[in-house]
Amino acid sequence: MNKFTRYYFLGVGGIGMSAIARYFNTKGLKVAGYDKTATKLTADLTAEGIMVITNQEVESIPADYRLAKNTMVVLTPAIPNDHPQLKYFRENNFTILKRAQVLGELTKTSKGICIAGTHGKTTTSTIIAHLLYQSQVSCNAFLGGIANNYKTNLLLSKESNLVVIEADEYDRSFHQLSPYMAVVTSADPDHLDIYGNADAFRESFEHFTSLIRPGGALIMRTGIDIKPILQKGVKLYTYSMNDGGDFTAENIRTVKGEIHFDFVTPTERINDVRLGVPALINVENSVAAMAMAWLNGVTVDELRVGISSFSGIYRRFNTVYKSDKVVYMDDYAHHPSELKASIASIRSLYPGRKITGVFQPHLYSRTRDFANEFATELSKLDELILLDIYPAREQPIKGVDAELILNSVKLEQKTLCSSENLLPLLAEKQLDVIVTFGAGDIDKLVPKIKDFLKKKGESTN
Repeated sequence: MNKFTRYYFLGVGGIGMSAIARYFNTKGLKVAGYDKTATKLTADLTAEGIMVITNQEVESIPADYRLAKNTMVVLTPAIPNDHPQLKYFRENNFTILKRAQVLGELTKTSKGICIAGTHGKTTTSTIIAHLLYQSQVSCNAFLGGIANNYKTNLLLSKESNLVVIEADEYDRSFHQLSPYMAVVTSADPDHLDIYGNADAFRESFEHFTSLIRPGGALIMRTGIDIKPILQKGVKLYTYSMNDGGDFTAENIRTVKGEIHFDFVTPTERINDVRLGVPALINVENSVAAMAMAWLNGVTVDELRVGISSFSGIYRRFNTVYKSDKVVYMDDYAHHPSELKASIASIRSLYPGRKITGVFQPHLYSRTRDFANEFATELSKLDELILLDIYPAREQPIKGVDAELILNSVKLEQKTLCSSENLLPLLAEKQLDVIVTFGAGDIDKLVPKIKDFLKKKGESTN
């Protein structure tokens, strides 16, 4: 990759793509890219000196990128094959690498700490990065979310050869990586449009474990239904929140609204660790992160400080607004297992209170494959407002819509609603705890809902 001086990103506004774009930009290289939608993230990239184009026509590509052969094109799988700019670069024999291939090259020249899992990988990756970065060990990190502690998804260190990377299972992207150490948080089947069936999905995770370099380590949550394939000299560790393993949490308790637990390692016990983000959902992810940091030399005192100072990730179980009358939370949960964990954590935080969930299904294929599972978890709310499916990269599938989920939800209070009509609908309701869930563009509604709740509260004073 060193022979290229210009990098053009197709899908630069994606959370994973933007981290790599920022990396090359900090190296003093020329960076630009296309994304179909202008967002806060693309505005941030522009402010950092990265040109972002929202027009897909070939002529919109800056001439010095379009005509120079020392331009590398970085591609996200979300870009369709018939995209005009992609077709141009292919027809003119530009070097085109997938995002995962670029990250794979980075793991070959550094010690990659790669975190895989159907759910939990972004939170676990970010906690690991924070624990390492604030310690004497330090690290680099390409994250799948915006870390609240740093307001970015990219961390850089001149002192460390460790690089924390979220290992994405979509399109088998994580097979491009060469991990030094890895975490597998979960392997619940997903992306069946790519894998075909659950067995192929799990086999993909097993192949990922075979890529860990000799002398490295795998940290895997207990009970995961895969059989790791480890090279010689790779150590296997297990972890859990309360199901045993080499690393675990014990004596989990709530003290004045804060979660405390004892962290147990194979050789020592660290008592009374305070979790900076007080949600039960984060205990297990913190155990995995602390295990990885501990194996890489982070001290007991640094672990304590790091886990207590971690302030979360944008759109990962965030409390957006809180008053005496209403609590508003927002979460990226878009898989049934994620909804299960998130709703359980909300129940533990606010026992006895009415929980209204606003859920935007993500992808037609995921809705088709898991409609019953989604309905089961959403039925654990007190009230459901279901938005239309966010298609992302997919075309509609006949017979698949949000009603496929709604019809199986066992709640009296359930409503199908468009994004445009959500605020008027909320104005008619008595809200107690409200939560938005989803991985699509529901995040655009978050500031609007916050403003609505704030004004509603002020108008009743």
